[in-house]
Amino acid sequence: MLHWQWPWAAPVALVAVAAVAVFAYWLGMRTHREEVAATVYDLGEDLRTPEAAALLRRWKTVSRIMAACLAGALATAVALMARPAQVDAASERSSTRDIILCLDVSGSALPYDRQVIEAYRSLVSHFQGERIGMSIFNSTSRTVFPLTDDYDLVAEQLRKADEILAGVQSQDDIDQLTDRQYQDISDFLAGTQNRRNETSLIGDGLVSCAAMLPGVTYGKAATDSHREASIVLATDNVVSGKPTYSLQEALDLTSQAGITVDGLYSGPVQGESDEATVQMRTLIEEHGGIFLLQSDGTSVQDLVRSIDERQTRIQDTQQADWVDAPGWWTLAVAVLLLAALACGWRIRR
Repeated sequence: MLHWQWPWAAPVALVAVAAVAVFAYWLGMRTHREEVAATVYDLGEDLRTPEAAALLRRWKTVSRIMAACLAGALATAVALMARPAQVDAASERSSTRDIILCLDVSGSALPYDRQVIEAYRSLVSHFQGERIGMSIFNSTSRTVFPLTDDYDLVAEQLRKADEILAGVQSQDDIDQLTDRQYQDISDFLAGTQNRRNETSLIGDGLVSCAAMLPGVTYGKAATDSHREASIVLATDNVVSGKPTYSLQEALDLTSQAGITVDGLYSGPVQGESDEATVQMRTLIEEHGGIFLLQSDGTSVQDLVRSIDERQTRIQDTQQADWVDAPGWWTLAVAVLLLAALACGWRIRR
């Protein structure tokens, strides 16, 4: 459906064009009247030859075509001034759920973090409309990207993390790092080791991730009833230092804030039965989350199913609005002007 957003612009432009044309005609007539007598040349004799007559007819034809093209371009430009528009209908799907990807990048977990990133990428690919954020932590935390529903940005950041962490999966990988790769890893981990002689502070890292969610601040839990909140915590739960919050205290805080924490084990297969891993599973499940091991092939599917089963309000909205549609009109102006220029070039010849 064609619609003009500025319908008054076309009449105004036509009046202006007509005024210019009348002024030009009047100026031409005035100049003609003021001309002194001049020698008049009669071309009749010269144009009686067949060749000259053909050239004259061709000149008149090309001139008329050029005039028609210019007139068409002018009319189309006038129409463009009225801003032709069309209806833009779009369907938007929004969710009231926020999800934080919380990744332990301490020395013990770092070699296995690429597997976690791959799990995150698979997890994100199942979502639609949720806001997603990511934080990494060691002794301190760094936000990789804040809560956003820009899935292109999320996918790009996870892809970069995947490429960077590929270089630290084994000692052989580390030995083969180039200076540029080493710098990329250093940049990625910057801000996560700002406390001396302390690493892998799991509880503090979890609280920092929770602080990215609306309604939660350090040392205080508050609930934002308008949105469901989840954290996907990936760690081996190996603490080396004295954290401000233990994992138990951090989970108590997130539970009071109405945030569900799911756990992904990020460590060697041999450590899946260790006391730290068993403790993490127990605490996660006691606080209403699910705990998954890297060796479990259905981990991501189970996690997606668990998150989807939680109460979430999904809103599908239809929006329609008038948007400018100058495409074909602009193309028409360009084509007509090019045709007029071609005719002018032919006349000069």
